[in-house]
Amino acid sequence: MTEQSEELLVGAAQDGHLDSFAALYERYYNSMVALAYSVLADRHLSEDAAQQAFVIACRDLPKLKSKDRFVIWLAGICRNVARQMRRSRARLVSLNGKPPDRDQNNKDNHADTVRRAVWNLRATEREPIVLRYYNGLSYEGIAAVLGISAQAVHGRLTRAKRKIAKYLKREGFTGGDYETP
Repeated sequence: MTEQSEELLVGAAQDGHLDSFAALYERYYNSMVALAYSVLADRHLSEDAAQQAFVIACRDLPKLKSKDRFVIWLAGICRNVARQMRRSRARLVSLNGKPPDRDQNNKDNHADTVRRAVWNLRATEREPIVLRYYNGLSYEGIAAVLGISAQAVHGRLTRAKRKIAKYLKREGFTGGDYETP
């Protein structure tokens, strides 16, 4: 299949062409997993959230009025699904008194510290970091998913990397211990 515009694919999917929706799924699935991961910090739950977001999008696609805003609309659905899943997990923790499926032998190594630095960021800073370094999206790709300009992506990434560097410095990392993303 040749690279078709998003608007053509969305229009065809709205008309009931499942191949077009499948093309949208293939185009944006990894980005939605990364976006969900920025909320959930769990690969498997993030995959579930992305799949659920696509199910909702498929069901509600006729309601989408602006075909050129599909990925932004889909990202909003994915964020909501991931937040709902996070709340459900938090309820389980409060009922059980312990987080579900946590590795008890988790060592406090460099990767864990960097991960904590990323998770200490606000969602608006964490999303572009995860989309860039977890999903490998370009600034333009991140801008399309988040519905912001590439310049805003650059600004958010720059601020987030500074905060990560400050966190790592507070945790005792020296310049040779890490590289900011």
